Amino acid sequence: MRGKREIKVAFVGNPNCGKTTLFNAVTGSRLKVANWPGVTVEKKEGYASYEDCGLTIVDTPGIYSLTCYTIEEKVTRQCVMDDEIDAIVNVVDASSLERNLYLTLQLLELGKPVVLALNMMDIVEERGMEIDLHRLPEMLGGIPVVSVSAARRTGLGILLHAVVHHYEEGPAGNILTYGEEIESRIAKLEVMMQARFPDHSSVRWHAIKLLEYDEDVREEHPISVINVVDRSYEKDIIQKKYAYIEKIIKEVLFHKEKKAAFTDRIDSVLTHPIWGVPVFLLIMCFVFFLTFMVGDFLKAGFETVLSFVAAEAAGALKFINCAPWLVSLVVDGIIAGVGGILTFIPNIVILFLALAVLEDSGYMSRVAYVMDGIMGKAGLSGKAFLPMILGFGCTVPAIMATRALETEYDRRKTMLITPFMSCSARLPIYVLFSGMFFPRHSSAVAFSMYVVGMLVAILTALAVHGLEKGKVNDSLLIELPEYKRPNARTIGIYVWTKLKDYLEKAGTTIFIASIIIWFVLNFGIHGMVENPADSFGAAIGRGLVPVLAPAGLGMWQIVVALISGISAKEVVVSSFAVLFGVVNANSATGMETIVSSIHAQNPGFGPVNAYALMIFCLLYVPCAATIATVKKESGSWKFTVKMVLFQLLLAWMAAVIVYQAGSLFFV
Repeated sequence: MRGKREIKVAFVGNPNCGKTTLFNAVTGSRLKVANWPGVTVEKKEGYASYEDCGLTIVDTPGIYSLTCYTIEEKVTRQCVMDDEIDAIVNVVDASSLERNLYLTLQLLELGKPVVLALNMMDIVEERGMEIDLHRLPEMLGGIPVVSVSAARRTGLGILLHAVVHHYEEGPAGNILTYGEEIESRIAKLEVMMQARFPDHSSVRWHAIKLLEYDEDVREEHPISVINVVDRSYEKDIIQKKYAYIEKIIKEVLFHKEKKAAFTDRIDSVLTHPIWGVPVFLLIMCFVFFLTFMVGDFLKAGFETVLSFVAAEAAGALKFINCAPWLVSLVVDGIIAGVGGILTFIPNIVILFLALAVLEDSGYMSRVAYVMDGIMGKAGLSGKAFLPMILGFGCTVPAIMATRALETEYDRRKTMLITPFMSCSARLPIYVLFSGMFFPRHSSAVAFSMYVVGMLVAILTALAVHGLEKGKVNDSLLIELPEYKRPNARTIGIYVWTKLKDYLEKAGTTIFIASIIIWFVLNFGIHGMVENPADSFGAAIGRGLVPVLAPAGLGMWQIVVALISGISAKEVVVSSFAVLFGVVNANSATGMETIVSSIHAQNPGFGPVNAYALMIFCLLYVPCAATIATVKKESGSWKFTVKMVLFQLLLAWMAAVIVYQAGSLFFV
C-alpha cells in the first residue's frame, strides 16, 4: 500500500452533469484560474483536504468520450492521460445514467483509479426512479460509487474519502472484454507498446485506440501495426461498450419509464419547430422587461449615493484649497465617468441573474437546438449559437467559447458574428438613450437592439456562406439536459463573478478612460481651456464629423464618445457625462441636461438620431479586450483587422440607412 501524499485529481464528465458545480462545492473559494499549456482553454484548479492528505483538483472541460474532435475535448483527454493525474472523479448525471456510462467505461481502461460521483440523485428520486448502489459498483469492477448532490453540497466528505482510499488501493481491473478476435489483437498491441514504451501507464487504452485508428495516438506512439490491425475496429468496440451499458442499466436502474416525462412535456413547446423561436424571443423580452422595470426602480439609491459623494468630494477639495482644475478632474472627470457607470449596476445584476437562471435550468441548450435550422442555412450548426448567447453577457468569453466548434472555418465565422450580440457593456448605452428619447417605450427599444444584433449576425453568416460555396456544415449533435431547479449558489457565483468583472472594469479601464477624456476635453494647443469646444477632443471630433453626418451623428461630442468606447463600451456613457458636465448621466436630471445640451447645438437631434446612434454602438468596433481575444483565438492579425474594418463599415452603413429612412417617415 502506497503512503499518503499530495494527490492530484481530475474531475471529468459529460457537459451539464453538474461537474463544475461539484468542483465549486468541494474546493470552495480556493481556486486558481490559468490557461492549459499551449492553448487558450481556461484551466481551473482548486484545493481540498481530507484527513492528512492534500488534494489538488482540476476541473476539465465537459466531454462525451475520449475521442477528440474539439480543442476542449483534446484538452480533457491530455489531462486525464497526464502522469501527474493520480486519480479521476467521473462526475455522472444520475438522471441520465445510460448516456454518461460510455465515458465511464473509457476512463476505466486508462489504468488509473476512478471514483464514480453520482450527481443529481435528488432528480432521480423526484422521478420515481431507483439506482441499485450495491450492484452498480460491482458491474464497474468494484470502483467506489458515491451519491452526491452538488446543489445541496451533500456527500462531499464521502467522496473525498473514496478518492483518497481508492488511490491507495490502486485501479480496478478490466471489466469489459471485446471478444476473442479483438482481445487477441489488443494483447499483441499491449506487448508491442510495452516493448517500445516500457514506462507507459495506460497501455490497454492506447492499444484499443490503435485498433480504432485514432490519429492522435498513432502519431504520438508510432509503432508498426500492419500485421495486427487490418481495419478500424472502432464500430465493433463501440457496439460492445453500449451492449455492456445496456446490461448495466437493466440490472441497476428501475422505473426507467418515468424518466424525463416532465422534460418531454415542456420541450413539446420550447423546442417546437414553429413556436420554439417566438417563445425564445418572448422569454428574452421578459428578461429585458425585468432588467428595465426592476433595475430602474432600484437605481434610485445609487443615484442618491453618487450625488452625495460628488457634492462631498467637491466640498472637501475646495475646503483644502485645491486648484480648480483638480476639483474638475475629480468631480467632472472621475466621479462623473466612473460613478455614472456604477448607477447601472441594478440593471446589470438583473440581466446576469436572468441569464444564469436560464442557463442553469437547462434552457439555453434548447435555444441552440431550436436555432439549428436557421443557423444551418448560414452554414453553421445550432452549436455556434451557444457562443452567441454567451455574448449577451460578455463578448470575450463568447469568443473563447468558439473553441467548442470542430473546424477552424466554423470558429472564425462565429468569431466574426458573435460581437453583434449585445453584451452587458452596451446595456448602459441602451438604457441611457432609450430613457432620454423613448421614455414611454424604453424597454421595447432596448430589446430591439438585441433582436437586431441577432438578425445582423445571422444575415452576415448567410452572406459569408454564400460567398464561400462548398462549405457544408454537419448536423447538430447536442445534449438536451433534463430540466432542473436552478441552484442558488451556482447562480450567486456566476452573478458575483460577472459583477466583479464589471466593477474591476469601472475601477481600471473606465477610470483611466475618464481621466483621459477629461484631459482631452480640458486642454488645447494653448493649454487648459474653459470651453471644451476649443479642446483637442473637439478638434479630433470635428475632423470626423463629416463621416458620421449622413448617419445623423454629426456632433463632435458623439464622435469623441464613440472613439472612447473602443476601450470599453460603457465608456460611451461616461464620456457623455464628462462631455456635458453631468455628474450622473443616468438620473432624470442628468438625462434632461444632456438632451438640452444636444438640442442647443443640434435642434433637430431626436429619436431617429438616437436610434441610429444605438445601432452604430451595437455594430461598430468591439472593445479592445474583444479585439485582443479574437487575435489570440484566431492566431491571425490579418483576420482580426479585416473583422474590425468590416464591422466598422457595417455599423456606418446600418446607421446611415436607419437615419435616412427614419427621417423620411418620422421627421
